[in-house]
Amino acid sequence: MLRKIFYSIPSSWRFWVRRIIFLPEDMLSRRSSLMPPKGLIYTGRGDFIGQGNAYVDLFIKHGDLKPNANFLDIGSGIGRVAIPLSEYLSNTSDYQGFDVIELGVNWCQQNITAKFENFQFKYVPLLNDLYRDNGDDAASYKFEYPESHFDFACSVSVFTHMIPTEVENYFNELERVMKPKGKIFATFFIINEENSKLMQANSGFNFNHKLDGYYLMDATVKGANVAFEEEYLLNEIIKTDRFKITTKSYGHWCGRDKSESFDFQDVYIIEKN
Repeated sequence: MLRKIFYSIPSSWRFWVRRIIFLPEDMLSRRSSLMPPKGLIYTGRGDFIGQGNAYVDLFIKHGDLKPNANFLDIGSGIGRVAIPLSEYLSNTSDYQGFDVIELGVNWCQQNITAKFENFQFKYVPLLNDLYRDNGDDAASYKFEYPESHFDFACSVSVFTHMIPTEVENYFNELERVMKPKGKIFATFFIINEENSKLMQANSGFNFNHKLDGYYLMDATVKGANVAFEEEYLLNEIIKTDRFKITTKSYGHWCGRDKSESFDFQDVYIIEKN
């Protein structure tokens, strides 16, 4: 119910609602310069720093992320991954992040880039009806980075808010900008036999609107939550003739025991051929 109420609010108002809710706490709290105010955090829920550290641990342990890697952060948000990476990546690494929310990019530039010059953030005004009322088409956006430049990329809770043509375009661009054998850590909501059975028994998080190869949680806000049929995702979007899946960990969003999952969402670690 709360999710539906939140989605019913115009996207330009959602940030202000959060800022108002957390304003008293933000005014009274003491925090480091590398911790954004709670009212500005629009990615994830709960322990912002702990979540970022957990993702970087997964990158290292399961994606073999090295300290000297050139790193692409797709949907860099307000620095959830960039903050812990600033302590792990060397000063010779090239970190590049981009996001559709200008306030997140501005905060990262003012607080992270100011301390770590090799961390750069770009604002890209792309249309997404969860976050923005207008913008350019993500299905035709060209990543503004050189070919074969990145050793590692992450897309955490980004493809869960994008429709197939947009995600396919992003994988086309990843094929171009990733080095051979470069790794991609990506999260999804995946519909397969096991996840479907668990989801049906867990009515709190369902995708009831079926389209061609994918499902929506809310038909009125297409970017709210998007789930992909697994075979469609592998064969039509990621395309296993150019990428291979090195690791799969299905999430606990559908009711799976948390101890069996890397994350709330389903995780693929993907290697460019």
